Amino acid sequence: MMENKKNALNIALLGYGKMGKEIEQIALAQGHKIVLIIDNEKDWIENEHILRNADVAIDFSMPQTAVGNIEKCFAANLPIVVGTTGWYADFDRIKNIALKKNQSLFYATNFSLGVNIFSAINSKLALIMNRFPNYAVRMSETHHTQKLDAPSGTAISLAQGIINEVERIENWKLVKSPSEEISTNLLPIEAHRIDQVPGTHEIVYFSDVDEIRMVHEAKNRKGFAKGAVLAAEWLVGKKGIFTMRDFLNL
Repeated sequence: MMENKKNALNIALLGYGKMGKEIEQIALAQGHKIVLIIDNEKDWIENEHILRNADVAIDFSMPQTAVGNIEKCFAANLPIVVGTTGWYADFDRIKNIALKKNQSLFYATNFSLGVNIFSAINSKLALIMNRFPNYAVRMSETHHTQKLDAPSGTAISLAQGIINEVERIENWKLVKSPSEEISTNLLPIEAHRIDQVPGTHEIVYFSDVDEIRMVHEAKNRKGFAKGAVLAAEWLVGKKGIFTMRDFLNL
């Protein structure tokens, strides 16, 4: 499915930081064209009319601008792929607009194919570990210093996968260290910010006798960018709200 040749797309790129530049390189290498780059409000004022020349938008902007970017794309009847996290307090409202106006939204906390496979394994392992209450569970995530939200959207998604399956875990809590004392019905998540780290997520089930560790470590941003471009290719021509689980048929 993912290796099929796709028609060249005109892409609007919303956000032109490190991820935006990586997406640009991969999109161009795959024969697509970047017809619009938006990186600030001035760009919107001067170039919003160019949205109508695009086939799809890809947003890797900032949490405080993502919702406005989505709304502008909906107004232009333009499908949008959103990799920005930290805006989900507005998700229900955006979802209602998308469904009411028959728009196309593909959102993900992480577009890496490896991370999404990791997520599927995480949910399966959590289902198994629900049977063994002698194991506690904790999580940690490490990202580059420019990442503003903590814990990461990916960590929250992974935590939700555990909460959905492990009956003794009711919610997650951001902690400063693994030794911090919290309620046993909470999943502790540590968030670390270190320069030049693309993204690492670790889940640990531990008991008095052993530990079970799962780790996904991104080597660079290319995996995220590649997944976002593949998602954009897949989204064109579809209506509705989609995630990587739809794309990968997980």
